[in-house]
Order: sequence, then C-alpha cells, then structure tokens
Amino acid sequence: MIKKILITLSLLLLAAIWLAYFFQYLPLYVPIYLPTYVSVLSVITFAMYAWDKRQAKQSAYKKVNRTSERTLQLLSLFGGWPGALIAQQWLRHKSQKQRFIVVLWMCIIINITGVFSILYW
Repeated sequence: MIKKILITLSLLLLAAIWLAYFFQYLPLYVPIYLPTYVSVLSVITFAMYAWDKRQAKQSAYKKVNRTSERTLQLLSLFGGWPGALIAQQWLRHKSQKQRFIVVLWMCIIINITGVFSILYW
C-alpha cells in the first residue's frame, strides 16, 4: 500500500510541475528548464539506482564498483528525488537502510520547500 502511495506521490508531483508550466501558473522567472530538469534528473537518478541494484546483485559473485550512497543522495538533493523514490519502491533498492531513508526524505522536504518558495515568493 505504501509503495503505491509513494510512487503515485512522485508521479503526481512531476505531473503537477508540467501542468503548472503548461497552464502558465509558474512565474515568468521559472522557465521551461525547471520541469525538464526535474524530469531528466529523475530519470537519471532512477537509472543510477537500477545500475547500483544490478551491481549489488553481481557483487555476491565478483568484485564490482558500486554507486556510492552519497552520489544517490546528491542526485536526490539536486532534484531527482521523484526518480529516487520510485526506484526505491519499485526496485526495492536501499529501502531497508534507515539512515539512507531519513536522508532521502530530508532531500524531498528540502526540494518541496524550495519549489513552493519559488512558486509563492
């Protein structure tokens, strides 16, 4: 149940950003690159989670280079958190590490606060 809610929340926020742009609810100083940036960075973040999940599975058999948690968290902080949240729930990767989850949610709160401050400032 929570998995569907988190994935839906992420997709709804991406859709809301695009709809706000198309219906011109975004201020003039927020050009097209904001929704594009968030969408592209979410896809990149999802891909990085998928890559790290694949590497984690292979690490049981051989030595592989994994993506650091710091890299995944920075991608989330810079705006790719919808992709991170979807990947975490859908791929079930990094979904058990409490410290990682807390940092991810801090990134989400920072991003949502930033978006609302841009929209209503």
